[in-house]
Amino acid sequence: MKKSRLIPVELLHSIDITNTIGGGVSQPIIELKQHEDHREIKCKVPGVAESALQVEVINNFLSIYYTQEFLSNGTSIEIPKVVYHKAIPYFIDVANISATVEEGFLCVTLPFNKLANGYHKKISVQE
Repeated sequence: MKKSRLIPVELLHSIDITNTIGGGVSQPIIELKQHEDHREIKCKVPGVAESALQVEVINNFLSIYYTQEFLSNGTSIEIPKVVYHKAIPYFIDVANISATVEEGFLCVTLPFNKLANGYHKKISVQE
């Protein structure tokens, strides 16, 4: 029987060519906070300007990343470095996710939607 090895997605995101080409990367500082009406992600990468961090929602995943520029045969190549990549829960209002810079940290606010308090529906049984 042939065995298949599946590599976790998180491991694939952490494997990065910049670890060998650029002499390594800085370890990001990520703080997750839960508030009454929203969640907050605070992110800082030593040596990377907060304005260089980018935030995107793609196919219900929130990604925070920055790019590093390298020269290869006289051609400039930008390689993305993913700092955070997680699925967005169903109770987050995706349309109103916002990001600001506060005290040297990129702050991403994920507001709750009406499903944050749960969903309850009485279902009648038909005979």
